[in-house]
Amino acid sequence: MPDSKSSTVAPQVTEPVDGTRAPATSATPESADAPPGVTTGTDTPALPGSLIADLLVKAGHLTPDQVEYALRVWSKLPSPQPIVSILKQLEFISEEQIYATLQGSRVDIQLGTLLLEMGIVSDVELRTALAIKADQPDKRLGEILRENHVLAEDELLSVLSLQLGFRYLEAEKLQCDRIAVGKARKQWFEKHGCVPVRDEDGSLMLAMLDPTESQLVKDAERIFGEPVVPCAARSYVIETAIRQLSRNSADAETFTEDNNTIVKAVEDILERAIEDGASDIHIEPMKDRIRVRFRLDGVLFSYKELPMEMARPLSSRIKILAGADIAERRRHQDGRLLYETDGLKIDIRVSFYATVHGEKIVLRLLNNRSKLLDINELGMAPRMFDRFVEDVLEVPSGVVLVTGPTGSGKTTTLYGAINYLNDINTSIVTAEDPVEYVIPGISQCSINPKINLTYEETLRHIVRQDPDVIVIGEIRDRFSADTAIQAALTGHKVLTTFHTEDSIGGLLRLLHMDIEAFLISSTVVCVVAQRLVRRVCPQCSEEHVLAPEEIRRLGYNPADVRRLVFARGRGCSACRFLGYRGRVSVFEMLILDEQVRDALIGRRTSHEIRRICTESTGLVSLLEDGIVKASQGQTSYEEIIRALPRLAKPRPLQQLHRMQGVTQ
Repeated sequence: MPDSKSSTVAPQVTEPVDGTRAPATSATPESADAPPGVTTGTDTPALPGSLIADLLVKAGHLTPDQVEYALRVWSKLPSPQPIVSILKQLEFISEEQIYATLQGSRVDIQLGTLLLEMGIVSDVELRTALAIKADQPDKRLGEILRENHVLAEDELLSVLSLQLGFRYLEAEKLQCDRIAVGKARKQWFEKHGCVPVRDEDGSLMLAMLDPTESQLVKDAERIFGEPVVPCAARSYVIETAIRQLSRNSADAETFTEDNNTIVKAVEDILERAIEDGASDIHIEPMKDRIRVRFRLDGVLFSYKELPMEMARPLSSRIKILAGADIAERRRHQDGRLLYETDGLKIDIRVSFYATVHGEKIVLRLLNNRSKLLDINELGMAPRMFDRFVEDVLEVPSGVVLVTGPTGSGKTTTLYGAINYLNDINTSIVTAEDPVEYVIPGISQCSINPKINLTYEETLRHIVRQDPDVIVIGEIRDRFSADTAIQAALTGHKVLTTFHTEDSIGGLLRLLHMDIEAFLISSTVVCVVAQRLVRRVCPQCSEEHVLAPEEIRRLGYNPADVRRLVFARGRGCSACRFLGYRGRVSVFEMLILDEQVRDALIGRRTSHEIRRICTESTGLVSLLEDGIVKASQGQTSYEEIIRALPRLAKPRPLQQLHRMQGVTQ
């Protein structure tokens, strides 16, 4: 973010709502020497981002002295914040008082400014949305903010209700007024995106997608024969109410499960997910709709919402493709399908989960990636990579554990290591569930419990194949852990994955599986813990100077760290205006030495083992590796806070750079 504090001034937005055009407030040129929002005019507030603060002062909720003190705090911040946010942090004002003040007066503030001052969007997000609008003038600002996942529709409508004075109907379901509905055909409601609702006081309200359409209100009053109060409501709530009208009307179309619409809907979801590079598809039945979300770069994003009537036929269609039982809806099921598109075959694992509203479906796209990553491309720091190759992979025997939660990139790291070890002189045998990459020269087995090809059965036979390297897809239980340990004791190299929080947790979980401590210490060579964080888009990256509060959350003392600069993406067309493009791996590698082995045998606490690892093995934690990568501009502060465990205070950045062998 630019260092100049004048960057906090929100550009004047003249289109505050999807399709509405509020009168633009008059703005006086900003003084070059004044903080943002301080103007030379006489009719505008003389406070940085202070339009709401000015209203609060007039309402008696704030005093000028409190605002002046907040200004002094604001002037000392390395990264700008809205004055309203600072006033809330200082506990001078509450959220309830802010909303009460805004509701009590017609707010003549443009949408962008209002969103910025309330802290709902950042300066970067607003400027990005305005840049998109400059390229696409026909699009509305609210629509752009929603499409780019900056804010949800209900957040937008809540703010618009304050800005424009319209009532916001927050109900999940609208009960239409039957008398008013009978005065118009359903096609009229569909065309204009509105439904009539009777208020408790007897007045007729019109729930609208765009409550500023005055001509529509006039037409409604003419049709219904009485005054109409325009109100805002979420699009899916209005669409659900209109579909209910269709079902109740004589000319409603019959919805059938064999309709081609279902086949096309499933194909559209799969095609879009593959095109976007999604790792998972979530199809979730809600109370009155189906929500479809994609996991992109480790984060769930909304794709679309479908009518609740499609829930059963949609589930049946996917069950047919995945080989599941379409008659069973009360129990959880699993399935698998192979989807072909544009010459690409995507292996998809499907899970059906019975919920109170129906079956939730999660589809995991197992090989929606273009190629197998080389071990040099995993993203390890130079010194960590050298140790991983020399002290781990090139050691003839022992267990190598790759740990982390689901979706942390364990399989990619495992395959990179296998590919490195694969040569004409090495026999590699795997047991995987499922095989995600087929590597020439390796004997790979895909688990299939339906034909009794289980992990237990496979692991009993795997050691009889005269392997040099054994790959176990995942340690799931005591049996698979025992097999890995016993194989290592007989001179094999064993590579496997494990679900634990960090490297120390991998060792402790083996202990909790009742594996003897001396067996763990004598066979485990290395534990690699990892996470995936989103990579800042290189095309729109800019500096982000961390505020003292952000420095403190990382574990540093703000008094000791005067300035810490990371990166942050503004958002551009290359990254779909998210500010991130792709992901980067963050690693924590523990190579066991004698002190760590003694600590295991002595069953020391996790805190003591971590201290010994840090002091004797040069362990760099996940948090520390993330801080190093953020200082290089690869990821952001927000991603570190979101994805990385903060178990211990990080060491100084310069020391971490030296330990990792990276240039500052």
